[in-house]
Amino acid sequence: MRAALVKEFGPPSSLVVEDVPDLVPGPGEVVIEVGAVSVNFPDILVVEGTYQNLPERPFSPGKEAAGRVKAVGEGVERLRVGQRVLALVEFGGYAEQLRVPEELVMELPDAMSYESAAASGLVYSTAYFGLLRRGRLKPGETVLVTGAGGGVGSAGVQLAKAYGARVIALAQDAAKAELARQQGADVVLTSTPETLRDDLLAATGGKGVDVVLEMLGGDFLTQIIRATAWEGRIVIVGFASGGQNPIKPGHILVKSISIVGLQSSDYRDRMPELMRSAMAEVFQMFVDGKVNAAVDTTFPLRKAGDALQYVKDGRVKGKVVLTTGLG
Repeated sequence: MRAALVKEFGPPSSLVVEDVPDLVPGPGEVVIEVGAVSVNFPDILVVEGTYQNLPERPFSPGKEAAGRVKAVGEGVERLRVGQRVLALVEFGGYAEQLRVPEELVMELPDAMSYESAAASGLVYSTAYFGLLRRGRLKPGETVLVTGAGGGVGSAGVQLAKAYGARVIALAQDAAKAELARQQGADVVLTSTPETLRDDLLAATGGKGVDVVLEMLGGDFLTQIIRATAWEGRIVIVGFASGGQNPIKPGHILVKSISIVGLQSSDYRDRMPELMRSAMAEVFQMFVDGKVNAAVDTTFPLRKAGDALQYVKDGRVKGKVVLTTGLG
């Protein structure tokens, strides 16, 4: 099989695509013929060697891969050869085959393509757990999704609408703002930190936002806190703006605001049954036409380095997917 390998840490161009031995499942494992694998920003950090969790080299990056079951190991009961599936893993997706424990694999509906499935796993699970479990979203509340137009932001806008929220999307530029509108955002902003507080208060009639799916950090987060409603919940997913900032306890105290973090892969590892249940709910929304993965573009597996560079350059609107040609 072919695989994109990290042999030495470096820029996206340092990835090496070459032949490696086929995989054989062990007890409780399955081997998946990969049809598509999603490209995520953390993959860049993995390739560069700056991610917090790195395996021994050589290894393939890639946290979510869709395909069909090629072989099953001893003790596997839920899955069968030929079944269409999505696997959520820490590493290994940038390859034509993936070996993974059965508990990390979920069945796909026939209506979902491999590309859509691969583009859905990490971002929709992050948005799902962020909005519903950590953010305790209720129908009728107002949700702010920052980083709209990116992968998690696009998923957040769609899921918040599907669960009955009024959605305000904060996008980086006009192109990503238009994508957020197409995905159902009720209000779309391209605010700077200097204008964000006033823009949010104006969009909510002075009340502020109830739930925030927050991916920017820095001065954006400072102003978001000031524009959060009484008993609002801010779910921190990342710090894409590159800035860390001191959080003023007074602003949190006077409005009884909750600020919580989310590392969605922990649910995959600690509560795999809950992860499978959440994704089954998301997949049904795909079938029902309530959500749809925003796939910006695809690259063949042999162009994995180019795909990572495309994401690193900030050119992506939605998701980038690698494909292997599996029918």
